[in-house]
Amino acid sequence: MRIAMIAPFGIRPKGTLLARMLPLAQALRRRSHTIAIIAPPVHNPADGGTTRDYAGVTVTHTPAPPIGGLPAALWHIVALWQSARRLRPDIIHLFKPKGFGGLAVLARGRVPLVVDCDDWEGPGGWNDLLPYPPPAKALFAWQERDLPRRAGAVTVVSHTLETLVWAMGVPPQRVFYLPNGAAPTEPPLPQPTPHPTIVLYTRFWELDLDEVAAALAIIYRVRPDTRLLLIGKGERGEEQRLLALAAAQGWAAMIDNRGWQEPAAIPQLLSSADVALAPIRDTLINRARGMAKLVELMAAGLPIVASDVGAARDYLAPDAGILVPAGNAQALAAATIELLADATARAQLRTAVIAAARRLDWNNLAPIAEAAYRQAGTHSQQ
Repeated sequence: MRIAMIAPFGIRPKGTLLARMLPLAQALRRRSHTIAIIAPPVHNPADGGTTRDYAGVTVTHTPAPPIGGLPAALWHIVALWQSARRLRPDIIHLFKPKGFGGLAVLARGRVPLVVDCDDWEGPGGWNDLLPYPPPAKALFAWQERDLPRRAGAVTVVSHTLETLVWAMGVPPQRVFYLPNGAAPTEPPLPQPTPHPTIVLYTRFWELDLDEVAAALAIIYRVRPDTRLLLIGKGERGEEQRLLALAAAQGWAAMIDNRGWQEPAAIPQLLSSADVALAPIRDTLINRARGMAKLVELMAAGLPIVASDVGAARDYLAPDAGILVPAGNAQALAAATIELLADATARAQLRTAVIAAARRLDWNNLAPIAEAAYRQAGTHSQQ
């Protein structure tokens, strides 16, 4: 089967293509499909007009527009569709029902369409979080409702999105739960460190910073020998507020702040941790998303203490991690302190979380995408 995957933006700096599209495409390639990813170089114009091969999957960035404003938007839309049409695909798989790609597929003709939903854009979602201009917010909200109805099948990263898509009027038989997957590799061996180490690997916007600060202050009071490995950078500099809270509350000495890191550097950093924290606020956007960083922590074989929100329960329950109520700093701290003191419990969780990550191997998830493609093909013939 020839499959054209249309991305919402380029392969860098954002992670959707690297964390979801590309590994799924590579798993489908291993199952003898021909896969090409087409991406508009929205955030990376220097990559415009380039094509690279990633383990048998071609990633093509359409040419960057020579102009700005509305003409640039039209340029992206036309370039995406022309690139897709040249592939003569059997299926188009649109990742994110929004933006340039969402408009380009409206001209697809009779080519079966699958839409992938990995976030919630509308009320309570990214439209509220990001400062899009009002016309863009209106467009994205319309696309999120309209495109899944037009598609022959919809893949969703979470059960929350599954329910939301059903509520749009898409029949359940056309909706396929396709969670974020883990790379089919062995986790790195844990690296001994002179101090018990916890890791917080995050983009910060999803956290309740006051909750996290309160939990870390408790941990530091009980275990002042603990080191906090902090990995990531906030959308709006939120990490600076956490660092300010640490200084004000007296636990800044435990922080090893590594900031944003290249993806290739993450596994080695995670191997130095004893426990991973994955606290998030209980919001619609957090319940809907696929928590790709949580899957990375699982693939690294780390014992995890996570907020019981959204996909965390699907990935970690019943025995692959410790789930605590969102917003409960005392529970988050207590579970972490207990794990730091119990090497046997950490070893048991490590075994369980590696097994859970293997169930999320992209090679095991690729047949779900194939089932969605078959459904879309059947739907297009009706």
